Amino acid sequence: MIEDWRQRRAAKRIQDGDGRALKSLRWWQLPFRALFYLPLAHRDGRQTVYAVDLPYRADTGSGKARAHLYLDGRHHAESKLPAAFPVEGGTIEVAISAFGIKRCHYVTTDGAERQLIPDPKSAEGRRARLERDHPALSRSIGFLSVLMLLIGVGLNLLQLAEPVSRIPPIAESIGRFESPVHLPIWLNFALAVGAILGSTERALRLRYSLLDKAGK
Repeated sequence: MIEDWRQRRAAKRIQDGDGRALKSLRWWQLPFRALFYLPLAHRDGRQTVYAVDLPYRADTGSGKARAHLYLDGRHHAESKLPAAFPVEGGTIEVAISAFGIKRCHYVTTDGAERQLIPDPKSAEGRRARLERDHPALSRSIGFLSVLMLLIGVGLNLLQLAEPVSRIPPIAESIGRFESPVHLPIWLNFALAVGAILGSTERALRLRYSLLDKAGK
């Protein structure tokens, strides 16, 4: 029932496209635009190509960010995010976080799903190429991003627990907590930046979890 409600809500956000042509991705658009493709083969031998264009992925908190769906190079539909575009055989689901793309998957009617293919020129495409061409280096970068998140989020939460525990109702209920860690402001700032970089790197691979949410 909840899933049906979400689908109905997503359907209300969809608007018809205007038929304009899909523009190529430019290098200077890397921080602001993402582009993904979904080629679908049909039983009669035809192939259609859907493209999801996210030109304002940096605009995550205002509700203005939109996903644009292209069919064979022509603007087919658009929607506020999160978006769920009905396509042949299933749905293309798109969502973003404060750090980038959280989800861009094709979900079939039987529940199977696969991630769309990032444009080779996009930031996500370049990260995918690094993973394909240099898997060992890619794994090291991925491990480092998780480590930065764990350290940054963990230490900041540990320090935050102390002032929170001094709130009278909380102090009366569970007592006061004395943090064993007290870091200087500059180091806390550096840890926060590291956590943001870690989440941003994970977003380039469309990895998102509660850990990334805590890093916001």
